[in-house]
Amino acid sequence: MKKFLKVLGVIVLVLVLALAGFVAYNWEMVQILTNDAEVAASDGSSFPEPPDVLPEVNVGEADWPNWRGPDSSLRSGVQGISQDWTGGLPLVWSVDYLCQGRSSAVWSAPVIQGNRLVVCGRADAAKDGSKPDRDLVFCLNTDTGQLLWHQSYASEAGASYGSGFRATPIIYENQVFTFGRGGDLVCWNLFDGVEIWRQNVNKHGGQEPQWGHSTSPLIHGDLIVLNGGGTARTLAFNRLSGELAWKSGEGEAGYAALTRMQMGDRWAILTFHGTGLAALDSESGHVLWDVEWKTPYHVNATTPLVEGQEVFISSGYKTGSQKLAATWDGAKTQWTQGVFAAHHSDPILLNGYIYGYSGDSMQNRGTFICLDWKSGEIQWESKEIGWGTTVFVDGFLLCADIKGNLALIRPKPNTFELVTRFPNAIPGVNDAAWTTPAIANGKLYLRYKQQLLCYELK
Repeated sequence: MKKFLKVLGVIVLVLVLALAGFVAYNWEMVQILTNDAEVAASDGSSFPEPPDVLPEVNVGEADWPNWRGPDSSLRSGVQGISQDWTGGLPLVWSVDYLCQGRSSAVWSAPVIQGNRLVVCGRADAAKDGSKPDRDLVFCLNTDTGQLLWHQSYASEAGASYGSGFRATPIIYENQVFTFGRGGDLVCWNLFDGVEIWRQNVNKHGGQEPQWGHSTSPLIHGDLIVLNGGGTARTLAFNRLSGELAWKSGEGEAGYAALTRMQMGDRWAILTFHGTGLAALDSESGHVLWDVEWKTPYHVNATTPLVEGQEVFISSGYKTGSQKLAATWDGAKTQWTQGVFAAHHSDPILLNGYIYGYSGDSMQNRGTFICLDWKSGEIQWESKEIGWGTTVFVDGFLLCADIKGNLALIRPKPNTFELVTRFPNAIPGVNDAAWTTPAIANGKLYLRYKQQLLCYELK
């Protein structure tokens, strides 16, 4: 009996040590899972007072008006950036009131046109029942961070990893469009925030996915297009009137932004939905073709890369990547590989090579990879900069990891070259900073839940 108890004790000790080792090794993932994107406590009582007189809307030299930048390529037009971050970058301004309440986390990125920055927020219902759960929209002065206007509306949404926005707004012709986790698509006047029209995709057959509606809207002519899921997998509204123009397909919405591809004198909308990649006739929404690409939990979350008549897709959970040659009549696989697996970090195409993060976003231990566009062969891999998101600016890749650290990379197809670092550019990250940076008119904007920081980049 004593021998049995001794053996049992050794087994229990080994199991405890193994569990402790597992938790220690995966501590970042444990923090993210247990915090479930909680926001630091806030009284939510008020926002700064907007000015009595608003400045006129203007345009900058290198704006960032939508997801992935002005031409949706993840490339900023800013030139002459600082290449030595030894002492960090100068902080121009910051705000920390964008999310109000512990379950109000938002992952949406800011968009910028001239002196206007629009960024989304969220507020939990008031404890006394006086206010419901609300989506928030803020417009800030890009030079000072001053609040120019803010708007809100009641919106019910799931709470997993925060109840706030995932989709990034889009500024177009002095209007700004926002798409909330709960399915509300709203058109606002960029000058003063007056609501012009509002729709909810769920009322047209849409269904909120497990982690919320996430498609950053795409504008094509007079249409604004996004994914709704359910019996309205993809929808298009008239951007001027808000009227439904068409809806197309059924099934899981997925989490990726839409993009488009020109085929002769016609345009196809590409939707990387929950179970594959589909091409739609931009005028009618008719499904031209639909290629199966299944992942765990229906998480297709990276924007497809388009180059001419070719398109590249990638998904996490060890799913991998694929490149296809596309026509109006169908798509044919050119290559598939399983090493480069982008979870929800968009890769970027530069001079015939793909650069981006592969691996799980729950830990800061991803792999940054250079991939040959033509063949799919890996040129190099590096684990030096964790897991995060990247933007191309002034000949460099600016990379932000999930702990708020920045790295500047010189993109080369033959080797990984780290130029400089800026540790703790976002202070106080206790789980994961997943929001992609925005770069406009010489400034760098970093968002983590309720915080938004503006740095001088030049």
